Amino acid sequence: MIVLKTPGELDLMDEANVIVHRVLNGIGERIGVGVTTRELDQWAETLIRDHGGVPAFLHYKGFPATLCTALNDVIVHGIPDGRPLENGDIIGFDCGVLYKGYYGDAARTYAVGEISDDARRLMGATRKALDLAVERVRPRGRLSDIGNAVQKHVEKNGFSIVRQFVGHGVGTSLHEEPQVPNFGRAGRGLRLKPGMVLAIEPMVNAGKKAVKVDADGWTARTKDGTLSAHFEYSVAVTPSGPRILGLSEILAGNPDWFGDQPIGAPRESRHVGQRNAGSQHAGTQYAARGYA
Repeated sequence: MIVLKTPGELDLMDEANVIVHRVLNGIGERIGVGVTTRELDQWAETLIRDHGGVPAFLHYKGFPATLCTALNDVIVHGIPDGRPLENGDIIGFDCGVLYKGYYGDAARTYAVGEISDDARRLMGATRKALDLAVERVRPRGRLSDIGNAVQKHVEKNGFSIVRQFVGHGVGTSLHEEPQVPNFGRAGRGLRLKPGMVLAIEPMVNAGKKAVKVDADGWTARTKDGTLSAHFEYSVAVTPSGPRILGLSEILAGNPDWFGDQPIGAPRESRHVGQRNAGSQHAGTQYAARGYA
C-alpha cells in the first residue's frame, strides 16, 4: 500500500532529511586521505543523536553501523571499517535518520584526493541522472518516467545501471511502496500523486551491471571489479512538482564532490526543489529487487 503524506508530514520528513544532509555535508568536510570510514560512522551517529534523531540503519535487519559505505567497486551496503582512505578512492555514504516518527534517506559519493578522469565521469553521470530523475517527479507522471530518465542518461554515457537494487517509498517506515527502479520504459506503471515520497537513488557501474555480495551478507559490489557510484534524494510529489526534502541543508553545504559544483546543489535540483516550500499498477512488477 502506498501511503500519501499530508503537508505537515512532509514538513516533518524535511526535518529528518535536514539531519541526513547535515551528516553528509559534514562528511564532505572531514573526508580525506588517511581518514577511516569507522571514524566517520562514529561521528555521524553522535551528530544524529545530538539533533534528536535515531540512526535508521543501525541494527536494521542486523546491519551493524550508522552509515552504509561504498568504497570504489562497492555499490551499496558496505560496512564502515578501519581501512584508511587513499588518494584516488571514491567512496559513497548512504545515511538514514528517524526523527519524530519519520525517516530521511539520502546518499552521496565523494572523491578522496585526486581521482581519475574515468571516476570523475562516472560520478558526474550518476549525479546528473539523479537531477534528471527528480525533474520527472510531477503529479500524474508515471513512475517509470523516473527510471527511464536515469537509464537513458547513464547508458548514453557508456555506464551500466544496477538492477538488483532499486529505490523505494519512504515515510513512517524506511522502506515503503512503491519500488523505484532506475530503468524501464517511460509512460508505464502507477501515476504519481501529491503526497508520495520517493527515495530516488541511481546506482551506476563503470563496467557491467552484475553484482556480487560479500560473505558478510551486506556488502554488494560490482562483479567485474569496476567502480560504482551512488547518489540519492528523498523527493516528495507536490501539486506543483518535486520537493527535495532537506534542500535547505543541501544548499547550506559547500564541500566538493569532484571539483566543479557545490555538493548536492546542481542548478537543476535547486530549481525544481524551490518550487515548493492508491495501489500499484499491475504492470509494474519489481518484487525480486532488493531495496538499496
